[in-house]
Amino acid sequence: MVLDSFFNAIFGWAINISPLLGIIIISLILTILVTLAYKFLTDQKMLKEIKEEMKDLRGQMKEHKGNPEKLMEIQKISMEKSMKQMKQSFKPMLLTLLPLLIIFSWLRNVYNPIGPVLGSLTWIWVYIISSMVFSIALRKILKVH
Repeated sequence: MVLDSFFNAIFGWAINISPLLGIIIISLILTILVTLAYKFLTDQKMLKEIKEEMKDLRGQMKEHKGNPEKLMEIQKISMEKSMKQMKQSFKPMLLTLLPLLIIFSWLRNVYNPIGPVLGSLTWIWVYIISSMVFSIALRKILKVH
């Protein structure tokens, strides 16, 4: 791959120290970049408002579960809010998707010959688990909605 030497120069030192440490560091860096993209490429104020409205709508749905007409009305509003939320998330997703696919291709080429990096877990599972943990923490720290 054309970018192998570029990624080896950036991340190779960590992988050489320890394949496990390398994938955790790479996971942290990529999660920071994706989280920052979501923070700055979305309307955080609107997303926070939608989140609060959705919470209120869920409460209303529980309240009116015996009234199908009212429930349908609330669900329609909920769907509209969900669509607004989804439109916001498309911007950063489209921007980060291609670079992540390129990096994952490089990671696969580097880590597949190594085999499991933590017990029986391969690099992809360690990446997914660490990325989820980092993402939860970073979203709270950076107040990303």
